[in-house]
Amino acid sequence: MKHIINILFTLLAFTVVTAQEISVQAPSSVYAGSNFTVRFVVNDQTRDFKGPSFKGFSTLSGPNVSSSSSMSFINGQASHSVQTTFTYILRADAEGTFNVDAASCTVGGKKISSRPFSVKVEKMSAQQQQQQAQQQQNSQPAAQPTQIDESTLFARASISNSNPWQGEQVIITYKIYTQVQVSQFAIDKLPRNRGFWAEDLTDDHQQVKQYYETIGDRRYKVAEIRRGALFAQESGRLTIEPLDLNVLAMVQRQRQRTGSIWDLFDDPFFNPQQAVERPLSTRPLTVNVRPLPHAPEGFGGAVGRFDVKGGLNLDQVKANEAISYRVTVSGSGNLMLIEAPKPQFPSVFEVYDPQIDDNIRKSDAGISGSRTFEWVLIPRSQGDFTIPALHFVYFDPATGQYVTREIPAQEVEVTKGDSRANATMKEEVRHLNTDINYIHPVTKLQTISKRESCSWLFWVLAALILAGEGVWAAYVQRRRKSEADVAGMKMKRATRLAQKRLRRANALLGTNSTESFYEEIYRAIWGCLSDKYNIPLSQLSRETVSASLQERQVNDVQQESIMQVLQDVDMARFAPGDPSQQMQQIYDEALNMIVNLV
Repeated sequence: MKHIINILFTLLAFTVVTAQEISVQAPSSVYAGSNFTVRFVVNDQTRDFKGPSFKGFSTLSGPNVSSSSSMSFINGQASHSVQTTFTYILRADAEGTFNVDAASCTVGGKKISSRPFSVKVEKMSAQQQQQQAQQQQNSQPAAQPTQIDESTLFARASISNSNPWQGEQVIITYKIYTQVQVSQFAIDKLPRNRGFWAEDLTDDHQQVKQYYETIGDRRYKVAEIRRGALFAQESGRLTIEPLDLNVLAMVQRQRQRTGSIWDLFDDPFFNPQQAVERPLSTRPLTVNVRPLPHAPEGFGGAVGRFDVKGGLNLDQVKANEAISYRVTVSGSGNLMLIEAPKPQFPSVFEVYDPQIDDNIRKSDAGISGSRTFEWVLIPRSQGDFTIPALHFVYFDPATGQYVTREIPAQEVEVTKGDSRANATMKEEVRHLNTDINYIHPVTKLQTISKRESCSWLFWVLAALILAGEGVWAAYVQRRRKSEADVAGMKMKRATRLAQKRLRRANALLGTNSTESFYEEIYRAIWGCLSDKYNIPLSQLSRETVSASLQERQVNDVQQESIMQVLQDVDMARFAPGDPSQQMQQIYDEALNMIVNLV
């Protein structure tokens, strides 16, 4: 009895050890064109299972999950074991030897992996093909897959708000409704969403959310396959195009009754399931977008619910030393579309373009987080200065009103800095006339003749001084006039700012920062169009751009090229294919458009 107990405990310990492994059940060789099964078995409860890619094979079904549990009693002690199996049905498409990577999952908080393996795909001889065909002919009568109608399996798109404000965040959800088993799906064509800024909220690392829903008198299993956030960039009646996808459904094979003994086995227990591919498409959705009310001064396009904080990092600094002024906008809404506020800094401060730092989160509820703008300031004169209060204005869709948040005025004391600095201090200029140098005594005075006092050199210098003063006065007048023309200044700097943003996008080429790349491309294109044609960013849309191009009598070829670039950028973010190649193509199109923009 003791020996038996020891053996049982040894088996129990072995079970515990193997619970931390993933075993693989797969053939070492198969024939080209044939189907085969691969199973990953875990002797425990698992989560976060991630299967291999199966390069070289077509996945017909999987992973199909099944689990079993058993209870045993040894000397009055109960033990419980669980086994989870992940099954794939594959097809061998080509001859050769193919390596299959490891599968992984989490057991008891610990990540475990299977061992990689290889499968050799051999060519079936003519004799073997003939034997296989004969066996299929002599086997049970052919089965026909059950027909799947639109009421059994369909896809549907739903939107959280069909009457939003312009710029308001709405959530769109794509679902599959089914009364049959679905093994996998693949999206063929994403909607183009013209007139919207779109952000994908789907996490590829999480399992598809599933639940049951009753429509009429029929109960469906629902799978949420995709979720996104949409921000309307124009008002009016907008259409969300359909989402096209392919679904692989597992249906019961039903035999044709022949009056033979095989009719006795016309039962689901004896009839295997067959994978049937079915294309699905959602219906287009219509959204009525309301235009925003007349915007007050200081509105920079923010729509949602936000809070704002910030100010100077120091309240005392030496002249010619850098300080920073920071503004952080946090909340939920169109954070990525918010323009930089415009603080009023003292004229003696040298101000650099703001740096933007995004901390944006994506969840099922939409886009939230914060966007920070930071200006580097260098005071060039000493004294006490005040940065006026900053008013940040946003539109709250819940109330339909504009809301103003305030950063209080900031006081900063600038003390005397390094005397070797390049800038001339105002304090030094004020005391310049009081500085008295030592006067050397003169013992003999001489009379200067009229001719000597008015030599030709004197008149040349006088003429140059007068001409220089005239040129300087003309320059100052022209500078003041150009600074007063805000629209003209924006037009002049439009291309330069757009090219600066494109350089940031160029630095992201070849990386995995696809979202950051397209954000920089969007800012470059839309910012350039806004500054070039003096269109507020909150009113910028395809229609306003098209109207401005026609008003400026831009030729039809260039108009069509600009509108095509805007369309290509919208499509490229979610288009299938090689991301790096698409990013390079979009970058080249955007650069060519901005350089040739009139």
